[in-house]
Amino acid sequence: MKKIFSSLRLGFSGRAIALAFAIIALSSGSRASAQEAAAPLSADEATAIATDAYIYGYPLVTVEMTRRVTTNAAAPVGLRAPMGQFASAREYPTAAFKDVTAPNADTLYSSAFLDLSKEPYVLSIPDAHGRYYLMPMLDGWTTVFQVPGKRTTGTKAQKYAITGPGWSGALPDGVTEYKSPTNMVWIIGRIYCTGTPQDYQAVHQMQDNLSLVPLSSYSKPYTPPAGTVDPNIDMKTPPREQVNALDVAAYFNLMAQLMKDNPPVAEDAPIVARIAKIGIVPGQPFDLSKLSPDAQQALKAVPKAALGKIMGYFKDVGKVENGWVFFTKTGIYGTDYLDRAFVTAIGLGANRPQDAVYPTSEVDAAGKPYSGANKYVMHFDKGQMPPAEGFWSLTMYNAEYFFVANPLNRYTLSSRNKFRKNADGSVDLYLQNENPGKDKEPNWLPAPEAKFIPMLRLYWPKETPPSLLDGTWTIPGVKQAP
Repeated sequence: MKKIFSSLRLGFSGRAIALAFAIIALSSGSRASAQEAAAPLSADEATAIATDAYIYGYPLVTVEMTRRVTTNAAAPVGLRAPMGQFASAREYPTAAFKDVTAPNADTLYSSAFLDLSKEPYVLSIPDAHGRYYLMPMLDGWTTVFQVPGKRTTGTKAQKYAITGPGWSGALPDGVTEYKSPTNMVWIIGRIYCTGTPQDYQAVHQMQDNLSLVPLSSYSKPYTPPAGTVDPNIDMKTPPREQVNALDVAAYFNLMAQLMKDNPPVAEDAPIVARIAKIGIVPGQPFDLSKLSPDAQQALKAVPKAALGKIMGYFKDVGKVENGWVFFTKTGIYGTDYLDRAFVTAIGLGANRPQDAVYPTSEVDAAGKPYSGANKYVMHFDKGQMPPAEGFWSLTMYNAEYFFVANPLNRYTLSSRNKFRKNADGSVDLYLQNENPGKDKEPNWLPAPEAKFIPMLRLYWPKETPPSLLDGTWTIPGVKQAP
């Protein structure tokens, strides 16, 4: 049965309360840390709290690790750029791309990390001339707090001041304020592109005209400063793997420090109080040695167990007909920390459901895991292709949610493809490792030899029937070919 979760939004009053809450927490942090960490906790109690804490902080730690890697550059190169500067992909990712899980090959990314602790930044977006795009803005906890783009604000030229949680002041005329709940902000712009040389050129021009300027430099000549390259940052291991490799002490210490500039929201008060019992307090060092010897030993196993719980979330709630599961609770999570951590693990940077839905399948229509040793068919009746106002795509991933190398360098099939139709107007897509032959090759999505995971994207999914959002359109099952 499909489980569709309603989205929760935090209003301005909620952010104000959250900021006050964070200030109170920080002012009493030393006392709380000493008192709570000194409370007698059994190994089981400490483990339960630590597991919840790990899941709660997983997005924050993962975004920070991603920030370190993607901003460790002297100047913009590919998808890496110094803080406060756009890094723009000029072509689709390949199978060698490992920086972000579940990448897409339908849009060109323009990504930037901001530090708002000193002052706001002004984002200028050029006229997109009707082209589909979106510029979701994520806070440090992966909440999409604003998303300018064709669906929400149109495609004319726009200017926004992105301000931090503690900032107040006047803005220039014609500049709209977007207030971030945290000082760390990640803009993950996506601009639709067909992939032809002419369309690449048009999108490149739009990317080149994106602008980020500190508020104090707005309307003045501004040259972004060169970035500082830290040789101690691991630039080879994917950020997610670096997070997963942290021991419990390093993980919680980093998490606590990050919570100072990226304060919890008011709704997080219960879990913030709970994790203080093991010494995790915003802005305060985490000291594992303050716990009992039994608790210290028990907590060493928490990262592995918590990661298992995060990835197990897919199996626990992902029960959808025809082997597909999708969530409409992405981008805005409320207090569903497990859902937020899971989306971080498999689709870091996910959009709000109104902008994109990502149905994912680990098993075929018969409930069996996918294997490259088999051949599969996904059949669409005439007129029943995925309903989306923007576009749709079907992407192939390996078991780790990365692209799969193949002879065609094809990682996705989408609404821009010219499919070979059956006599009755229906369409069959072929998911398999071997090339099905020249006559079927236009409909072939190459799979790896081992386990694979297909993901269907609907950007700006239709809200009127037939619609995936209201259940009036059902995703066809992927069936093993006879």
